[in-house]
Amino acid sequence: MRAESRLLELQLRIQAVAQDLADQECARHPGAVITAANLDDPKHAHSIHKLAVEVERHDRVRAGMAAGAFTEAHARAIIDSLDALPDDVPVEVVSRAEVDLCELATKHQPAEIRILGKSILDNVAPEIAEEAIAKALLKKEAEVARKTTLSITPLGDGTTKIYGIVPDAVGVRLKTVLESFVQPRKTALEADGKIRPRGRLMAEALEALLERVDPDDLPAHGGDATTVIVTVPLASLRAELGLATMADGTLLTASEARRLACTASIIPCVLDGKSEVLDLGRAKRLYSPAQRKALAIRDKHCRADGCTVPATWCDSHHLEPWSQGGKTDLNTGILLCGHHHRRIHDPKYGTSRMPNGDYRFHLRR
Repeated sequence: MRAESRLLELQLRIQAVAQDLADQECARHPGAVITAANLDDPKHAHSIHKLAVEVERHDRVRAGMAAGAFTEAHARAIIDSLDALPDDVPVEVVSRAEVDLCELATKHQPAEIRILGKSILDNVAPEIAEEAIAKALLKKEAEVARKTTLSITPLGDGTTKIYGIVPDAVGVRLKTVLESFVQPRKTALEADGKIRPRGRLMAEALEALLERVDPDDLPAHGGDATTVIVTVPLASLRAELGLATMADGTLLTASEARRLACTASIIPCVLDGKSEVLDLGRAKRLYSPAQRKALAIRDKHCRADGCTVPATWCDSHHLEPWSQGGKTDLNTGILLCGHHHRRIHDPKYGTSRMPNGDYRFHLRR
């Protein structure tokens, strides 16, 4: 490693003073000359040239590499840490930071240097560290705000692509919330000897999160709390097969509409044969928090045979569908995990009640 670092330092020193060669070959920089001679990959050559320019500005980093004291990765970590310091930090403070980081690089891994570099001002200039870090964060937050974006694009095949770049604070919060939904599902699947990709679990967690959002906590939207209205013909609602339509024209099965009506704040608009509104459902059809607690105490976990998903992560299901006059009562409700709640509304599956009150699922023939 020492010999490799010393050799690289020599190469960087040569590149830093070889602009005349690049000019002679009409190349953008010395690294491009090496690329043209098929001696290196363009991306790597550009990276090395950039490092050569950076090392030329940092004598102590160059000296450390020349002595074989640390690697190229260390050098990049040190330079990135120094470049991240606020512009108004005095030159002498930057110099002290470079000395300290070069010394630390002889004892720590490159990843650790990047972490230590974030607090280097606390070591070399504690009297200005807090103010300098605050200024740097303000600058970074402004840059992050300009990069922030989110798009939701239907792909036309029943799926929607969600792409976004958000601040770290938002990403951490979202990841933490989704993982709280993922963990019990993962545990239950592992108990059944099943493995499901983490990406799929996270997507299902996002769906579960949205279904638990209380519309009363959302901003006003069009003069009312934000709601989603699903229009479904009465015949489709009562049939095993049928279609429902969301406000933006998105189609979903009637069975999915029935499932959403159990727990999500979905307002079902039921039409008769003449497309006249028979019933515009209300959120009171949902189980109240007190009823949810009572169901959790009684059921303790998903009531599907053998399922161990805890009550906290289950949906409340109407055994007697509200579309057929069922009521939101404790004696007509059970808890089902997201997986089994979908299956109980899926016309491909039938159920039978066991002596202990659990439900066993089977494919219809």
